[in-house]
Amino acid sequence: MDLSGSPNPKMTLTELVKKYLAVAGDYGKSVAISSLGLSREEAEQAFDILDEDYHISRFFHFRKESGEIYQINGFPQTHFSIDSGVQTIL
Repeated sequence: MDLSGSPNPKMTLTELVKKYLAVAGDYGKSVAISSLGLSREEAEQAFDILDEDYHISRFFHFRKESGEIYQINGFPQTHFSIDSGVQTIL
């Protein structure tokens, strides 16, 4: 899945999950969005696309804690986690 919203994908869902696992160590652990090493624009765009797709968004959980704030579909968020069930759609 192309998360960039353009014909030339910058990142796929699989790549995003790999980045998450590299930081979190395992599924279900909350990590700062900023820890993925993406620019603000890349992160907000990728998570906006994910949040709008029910089949994907059900595996992603966003939180607002202390840290750098990102606008995900108009809501301020700092952290997220991914359920292991995402493996069924990779």
